[in-house]
Amino acid sequence: MIEALHTRNQGDTTDLTDVVTPLPATAPGSPRPAASDPTGLDLSGLDLAAVEAAVRQAAADEITPRFRQLAAEDIVQKNGPHDLVTIADRRAEEHLTAALTALLPGSRVVGEEAVHADPTVLDALHGDAPVWIVDPVDGTRQFVHGDPGFATLVALAHHGEVLASWTYAPALDQMAVARRGAGARLNGERLHAGHPAPGATLEVATSHPDFTTDDQKRVLAGLNVPGIAPRPCGSAGLEYLHIALGRLDATAFSWQNSWDHAAGLLLVHEAGGASGTVAGQPFRIEGGNALPFTAARDAETARRILGLLAAAN
Repeated sequence: MIEALHTRNQGDTTDLTDVVTPLPATAPGSPRPAASDPTGLDLSGLDLAAVEAAVRQAAADEITPRFRQLAAEDIVQKNGPHDLVTIADRRAEEHLTAALTALLPGSRVVGEEAVHADPTVLDALHGDAPVWIVDPVDGTRQFVHGDPGFATLVALAHHGEVLASWTYAPALDQMAVARRGAGARLNGERLHAGHPAPGATLEVATSHPDFTTDDQKRVLAGLNVPGIAPRPCGSAGLEYLHIALGRLDATAFSWQNSWDHAAGLLLVHEAGGASGTVAGQPFRIEGGNALPFTAARDAETARRILGLLAAAN
């Protein structure tokens, strides 16, 4: 599991207990331990710096040159006027698919655009091979409108465990890297989510109204209480980064696409944060989650958000 808030009985969120394992201490500038996998996959030969370089190169070749340069024919609707895909999404995913599988022979790729074209690609999340989970342009709508708030998200998973992640915002010159058990860093600096100030109003990024059903809106409206300040989310990947930075207190999301959440959930966990679903279970990247779910700066904040969402469910 990435991180869990469990209950005594599934569906009962009245006694949530944080079960996060404390992060190992790592002094700034000290060598990072190699990525490890409790399921037994040997990743000692994987050059994680080369993965970061591949993410940067894909953005430099396929995304950045098209930022604020898209022609009308470069943009296509997928499932409606708010669900867009561009030539940058497709080309960057193709670039990353080739580069990442070359770095880890035998691995598979679950990318947003590949799944849109062939939903059976998702089956790789249930297989024995290590899986790269890729969102080539998270925040495509922002990208299309010339807003720098978009990111490329990559996570490496095996048997449902997220082992490492890369969140790269090229227009903001931000690269956040998380490694299971080794912490999270932004441009090389260690990230600590910290805790909200006592009594402070909690800022919570929620699923955008353009992408929610009436029932989902009703449940998310449970956060409209004193002491909570919900707002629509932008790029999900960057919202997770904001939690890891301590600039956002929590999220409340009502969709579970693994490419939107895998990288960010590990980032938040390794920065000391917490997450869980309204059923009190860990978020599963393979799907089948009780929704909505939250990620937060600390366990107490996560419990508070989940309690409000569960009461509105």
